[in-house]
Amino acid sequence: MEQNLSAQILPNSLSNHQDDVVAAADDDDPPPPLSLQALEALKEFLAEQSQPLPDAAAESRAADSAAPALISEDWRLSQFWYDPHTAETLAQEVLTLCNSLPDSAARVACVACPSLYAYLKNNDSDVPVQLLEYDKRFEQYGSDFTFYDYNRPEDLPLELKHAFEIVVADPPYLSRECLEKVAQTVSFLARSEKSYLLLLTGAVQKERAAELMGLHPCGFRPQHSSKLGNEFRLFTNYDPAMRLEGWDVEK
Repeated sequence: MEQNLSAQILPNSLSNHQDDVVAAADDDDPPPPLSLQALEALKEFLAEQSQPLPDAAAESRAADSAAPALISEDWRLSQFWYDPHTAETLAQEVLTLCNSLPDSAARVACVACPSLYAYLKNNDSDVPVQLLEYDKRFEQYGSDFTFYDYNRPEDLPLELKHAFEIVVADPPYLSRECLEKVAQTVSFLARSEKSYLLLLTGAVQKERAAELMGLHPCGFRPQHSSKLGNEFRLFTNYDPAMRLEGWDVEK
């Protein structure tokens, strides 16, 4: 580090000493030694100046210290986690739905949305949530994890069939084929036609979501921590009323 100390940046006590040094230099006398107090102040100042500038990302993480720790995204698996606001909003919506159901019915399936699983558990560790996910790193969640490959939409344990009153799905790809197969999985998991369904996918899937699952877009716009070029939407099969900014009904 370049240590060019001037009177403009030195503490007052040090500036006074510097003035003394300049005056002494004019008289061709050797500069007097700094007092112990001034030396300590100088050391403290230099130590502060040598500190790295605050890291914006670190400050953001500190601000979100209440957020759960997430496994890093693997873009090769088309993984893009929701930003904290989106994840928390979705978690609160799912918990609101859970609270509207009898305890025995309030089971949640998260299909390919592990960040939502983490936020749900962070908000309520007792909420019964099953994560269906291709990435086996999430096996660390123990019995809450079920391996899922959307190419085999119903290749799942029989105990999961029609076992969930709330199903949230986030297909990994925006193709029609992927959405059709995920729709099969949702139908396999949902307890009944009255189960609550939430789908997060590209806005381009609007007509297909309505055709395949009878879903409508909400006003709330999901965002991802990694800024994506595609516009994403949240679709539901129920009217959230004042929550999630309601259904986005075309006039």
